Amino acid sequence: MAEKPDKCTECKKSFTQIPHMHTHQRIHTGEKPYECRECNKRFRQSSKLRRHLMIHTGEKPYKCTECKKSFSDSTALSSHQRTHTGEKPYKCTECNKSFSNSSTLRSHLMIHTGEKPFKCTECKESFSNSSTLRIHQRTHTGEKLYKCTECMKSFSNSSHLRSHLMIHTGEKPYKCTECKKSFSHSSNLRSHLMIHTGEKPYKCTECKKSFSHFSNLRSHLMIHTGEKPFKCTVCKKSFSDSSTLRIHQRTHTGEKPYKCTECMKSFSNSSHLRSHLMIHTGEKPYKCTECKKSFSDFKALSSHQRTHTGEKPYLCTECKQSFSRSSDLRIHLMFHTGEKPYKCTECKKSFSRSSELRIHQRTHTGEKPYECTECKKRFSQSSHLTSHQRIHTGVKPYECPECKKCFSVSTALSRHQRTHSGVKPYECTECKKSFSVATALGRHQRTHTGKKPFECTECKKRFSQSSYLTSHQRIHTGEKPYECPECKKCFIDSTALSRHQRTHTGVKPHKCTERKETLSSSSALIMHQKIHSLKKTGGPPGV
Repeated sequence: MAEKPDKCTECKKSFTQIPHMHTHQRIHTGEKPYECRECNKRFRQSSKLRRHLMIHTGEKPYKCTECKKSFSDSTALSSHQRTHTGEKPYKCTECNKSFSNSSTLRSHLMIHTGEKPFKCTECKESFSNSSTLRIHQRTHTGEKLYKCTECMKSFSNSSHLRSHLMIHTGEKPYKCTECKKSFSHSSNLRSHLMIHTGEKPYKCTECKKSFSHFSNLRSHLMIHTGEKPFKCTVCKKSFSDSSTLRIHQRTHTGEKPYKCTECMKSFSNSSHLRSHLMIHTGEKPYKCTECKKSFSDFKALSSHQRTHTGEKPYLCTECKQSFSRSSDLRIHLMFHTGEKPYKCTECKKSFSRSSELRIHQRTHTGEKPYECTECKKRFSQSSHLTSHQRIHTGVKPYECPECKKCFSVSTALSRHQRTHSGVKPYECTECKKSFSVATALGRHQRTHTGKKPFECTECKKRFSQSSYLTSHQRIHTGEKPYECPECKKCFIDSTALSRHQRTHTGVKPHKCTERKETLSSSSALIMHQKIHSLKKTGGPPGV
């Protein structure tokens, strides 16, 4: 092995040649003597400048013989070719994980050593390599050097641009050998493969939760530390990572750069588009091992599995209520703070999340994009369609552990469980009456305010609840979707059907407190009780 007589005075790293040591020392001094005449960017090495110039010239002289992809330097081509051959010659001695290039191994080793020598001067966040630091610094400066020639969108690093371009080209060169799903870049494929293998190598030292990749662990750790270094300049809301901040900022700008080619619907982030596309394809690759229910994305499956395990890892520090999903906790916290940042431009009603606002806006537009294939009934929300379809299938996958009663939706189970626990966490500020669900509180509060936000477009009659409006609109349309299985008579709402069915079953659930008589409907009970009150007072004049 060659001797390394020359040692860096800063970090004691050794080098076989003095010029190599001098180049290395520029990491510590910050010296960048080579400047690009096009954009004035500076570099520590002339070779880095030469490679950078190819961004401006577009020159990519090194071509892959497998997929014809071109590269600006031979080392990048060599690394890329290993994605085809599967060769990973660089092995970590700690965990035996293999890598296709030495730089990725060096970065990986810092996970084990904890070494992060590159520090951001703005927010003091540390990084294991200088390139990650440079990309991070652009979140502070707002610098976006790389522009898409298709839609003119700009990016802070070239890899993000390359990934973005695949949206336009539709290119997905990396295929999973297990389920044949394709991906636009290798890192996504690697993450996906962990779903099949179950591998989660990154463990939180606080709560022992494991993650399939390090970035997820980093974000998770901020739940314990409470750290949120990325702040929105518009509403001052803080976030634990820059990507979530970027997505949030689109709620202010209204930017929706990701468009569905099927129905032209636009989305603020690519993951929402990917999930949406599965509505058109019907693809649900993630299956629950307990109840065999399938999901279009892994996060939805993870959340669902907690309905079986009962796990609720997200705790509200105000009232100690636990939640199975972090998003549910964030929304719940807004009940305590009163924060509702998303406002409807039609009726000025405010909401705690943007998805609720979008769904609400459909009450004004009348849009119902989700159709039942059985009865052609349409719905404004996909979740309502899913619940409705269980009327046809009879599926009730959610069982109460107390009384074994089954429900078609998890929210109905949660509401039901409060009948056992007696918990009513939602209190009216006017009369202090408590409710087991937030929607019941919302309906109740309208009895104080007299507010009727839901208007019939036909006769302008207004209603305090959307369900009342829906039933009322059937008077105009003549629609009667609820059919009695006994005599085939149809009704405009389910309560009218329930009342009618009692004429067949003979059930009389409403009991008179005076004579213990039972009646089939609450209205009949009210009329009956009036007879007792009239008798007590001697009856009306003339009787």
